[in-house]
Amino acid sequence: MMLLGTSSIPRKHIKPPSYRGFLIKKARRNNDMSGDKLTWSLDARGLRVGVVAARFNSEITDKLLAGALEALRQAGADEGSIEVVRVPGAFELALAAKALAANCDAVVALGAVVRGDTPHFDYVAGEAARGIQQVSLETGKPVAFGVLTTETMQQAVDRAGGSVTDSGFGDLTMNKGFDAANTAIEMAMLLKRLRGGA
Repeated sequence: MMLLGTSSIPRKHIKPPSYRGFLIKKARRNNDMSGDKLTWSLDARGLRVGVVAARFNSEITDKLLAGALEALRQAGADEGSIEVVRVPGAFELALAAKALAANCDAVVALGAVVRGDTPHFDYVAGEAARGIQQVSLETGKPVAFGVLTTETMQQAVDRAGGSVTDSGFGDLTMNKGFDAANTAIEMAMLLKRLRGGA
């Protein structure tokens, strides 16, 4: 098979970049996982938000869920306008997100997939991402991707806020559940404005 518009080298001879190696090297150089620190100033009042969290790797997903709920609280979301559901694992997030999107302005999907010794990680992580994006595009509702895909359990712990504090969600600047909820709010606000709602 030939790639059109690129070269005459057959596709089977083109090696993909070493993405996995790049991520590991980048993580070692940049301990905060990203050079960009997002700041949030959002208003979730009046928004209906669904949160779906995987039960698998619950020591991680419980922290992501706590961070997401704290983000919604800080943004002024009414507790009665938040619906939280749990699913077995990351693979099941998309179906539950689609059901939530029918009655919500935004959905937050939370999970943790940690690489093991088999290719299971690749299938689950890839299909979870694809499914969540598909739900967002099909429903026209923002579905924030709060699924950690890490090489080690320690990386997952770090991205879920590190060590648990009395609050249950660790360091909010490092909690990707917190970031995912804020992303969902921001996108819901943007879509509302673009569609002439505010």
